[in-house]
Amino acid sequence: MISKIEGIVWNTNIKFLTAGVGGIGFKIFTTTETILTSVKGSKISLYTHLVVKEDALDLYGFLTEEELKFFEMIISISGIGPKTALNVLNISSVLALKIAISNGDTNHLTKVSGIGKKIAEKMVLELRDKIMLTDEEKTSGAKDDIDVIEALKSLGYNPKDARDALREIDSKIIKTGDKIKATLKILGK
Repeated sequence: MISKIEGIVWNTNIKFLTAGVGGIGFKIFTTTETILTSVKGSKISLYTHLVVKEDALDLYGFLTEEELKFFEMIISISGIGPKTALNVLNISSVLALKIAISNGDTNHLTKVSGIGKKIAEKMVLELRDKIMLTDEEKTSGAKDDIDVIEALKSLGYNPKDARDALREIDSKIIKTGDKIKATLKILGK
């Protein structure tokens, strides 16, 4: 099993990147955020999961072990494959997804292409007990942050840029509308 790859980004595509390691190019499916932050010719280090199928060996890569573990939890659910699990990770941060699942927020999960109400309910049912949130994570306001990022995405902003700008705003700003305004000011610089 290939558990980690460190190499040079040779190429990026909408759904995957190619990492060169010792003269061999590995096609690695990854999140949109990882692809957008990967620069051709730069070093990259990804935690990986190899999916073995009858007709293919697909490699999935993640910047953090937390993303990898969450991906593996999602694909452990019957009826959810690796491509759908990757789409789940594309909608928001792992923390926001964990909070949505622990709160039973199926509406957040149904935003993913290929996940309807029944699959979202199944995800909540099967993952709720596996997700351990700290007290700080429970009160982090991630639900509001999800709404802010979704609003900024609908305005055409990149999800990574939206998350980065959201981290920069004053922690005293609590209301979702105020967070959106403050984040737009940062993005408008």
